[in-house]
Amino acid sequence: MGARTQIMGILNVTPDSFSDGGCFKSPEEAIEFGIQMVGEGADIIDVGGESSRPGAESVSLKEELRRVIPVIEGLVRRVAVPISVDTTKAKVAREAVKSGAEIINDISAMRFDEQMPAVVADTGAAVILMHMRGTPKDMQEGDMTYRSLLSDITDFLRERMERAQSAGIELECIMIDPGLGFGKKAEDNLKLLKHLSAFRVLGRPIVTGASRKSFIGKVTGGDPRNRLEGTAAAVTAVIINGGHVVRVHDVRAMKRVAAMADAILRA
Repeated sequence: MGARTQIMGILNVTPDSFSDGGCFKSPEEAIEFGIQMVGEGADIIDVGGESSRPGAESVSLKEELRRVIPVIEGLVRRVAVPISVDTTKAKVAREAVKSGAEIINDISAMRFDEQMPAVVADTGAAVILMHMRGTPKDMQEGDMTYRSLLSDITDFLRERMERAQSAGIELECIMIDPGLGFGKKAEDNLKLLKHLSAFRVLGRPIVTGASRKSFIGKVTGGDPRNRLEGTAAAVTAVIINGGHVVRVHDVRAMKRVAAMADAILRA
């Protein structure tokens, strides 16, 4: 990655995402918002058509394609930054790359669709491999105890990186994400922020998505749209502790937060 933190703007074209579901009545509105985020300083736009909030139900292939492909096509024509597709479905990933996306952000680390590794390898897209226990529907249920939180996640990500490379995916195309909020208790997420540098041992860029998440609300209070200050603190912790890409809703504010944290690191 470059000398400064990269800002990934979240563009959810879903009716039920936890903080911004149902914001756009048409692909055109979503495209305009993506353009706005680029103007505010986003380095990447991450387009998602299926909610990954706790308890979320999966959507059909046809519906996910209907939601994301027109938005990706529109953005590719109008912005110069890379477009990422947030999906676990290989066919959605393939169509997204065909439409101009350059990054596949797979919260399952390519476990939910056995064809995903071949799609990533065939297209040459970059891929983000994220740690998650279970599925979005059940990830916050049952036993969320870890033998060793940092070691367990590191071992998982290492194994997924090895699987990716054995499928023909170049190491340089892989990014990793410890999965804040995905099958973790609030204290686990805080520990991950504090010890994020542990994942540098994997030698790949670290992506994180703390923006507006419930563990922030447990500390600061407020609904998802009122967690700006907590998100800013989390983003600062990510950067100081070795993160490379922050996935955020509030691009303008987090661009400034990242600039300050980067300046501190360079001092």
